[in-house]
Amino acid sequence: MILNNRLHSAQYARHQPAILLIHGLFGSLDNLGVIARDLRQTHTVLQVDVRNHGLSSRSEQMDYAAMAQDMFDTLDAHHLTEVIVIGHSMGGKIAMAMSALNPERVKRMVIIDIAPVNYPTRRHDSMFTALNAVTQAGVTERREAMAIMAATIDEPDVIQFLLKSFHHGEWRFNVRALWDNYSIISGWEVLPAWLGPILFIRGKNSSYLDECYQSTLLQQFPHAKAYVIAGAGHWVHAEKPQAVQRAIQRFLSDD
Repeated sequence: MILNNRLHSAQYARHQPAILLIHGLFGSLDNLGVIARDLRQTHTVLQVDVRNHGLSSRSEQMDYAAMAQDMFDTLDAHHLTEVIVIGHSMGGKIAMAMSALNPERVKRMVIIDIAPVNYPTRRHDSMFTALNAVTQAGVTERREAMAIMAATIDEPDVIQFLLKSFHHGEWRFNVRALWDNYSIISGWEVLPAWLGPILFIRGKNSSYLDECYQSTLLQQFPHAKAYVIAGAGHWVHAEKPQAVQRAIQRFLSDD
């Protein structure tokens, strides 16, 4: 495990080419662990905490160009040049931003349940309310935090997901920075077309990768392929891990 002055990361060396896994909002490098464990059999796998998440550095800046540069700085720290990038939600947007910042270093991409578009609807305000309520209450135990969060979040799985980043009464993400930059995180600036192979995986029950975004998506990624997984929502990799793993393995083996 390597801790540099930018991002906290963990590399598991097996074979080339390397794969970079990028988690979503409120996540950490462990969130794509089920995918990582599968891919370690055949690839070098690098997992990272995005800035303002996990054990990585804090910053007031959260635009996608900066977060994409973080990824390339981390690749350099691990002496990795060309990479396959897999990202979920916000992590998928970071992956796509990498293709504009340094396209020759991105070999392939898998984008999980996110589109390269601006989402005008605020989808996470209840989560911010819950996180701040826990902080204001000054509790240190997860069971106490869970009870507080249940007042504003009615999905136990979401509470459990957030509590993975709750340690000794502190959140391992920068709640203030995420709130202040939320419009940037949910927003998007259209990218130049990237002609490399890219797979978009959608949970059928999720609206993040709706068909209405298809034309905008194809303008930026003309060679995009799509795979829809039934019975899953936005956290499709957690709900249907084997289906996601199969889709990724097929895509990576496709010449």
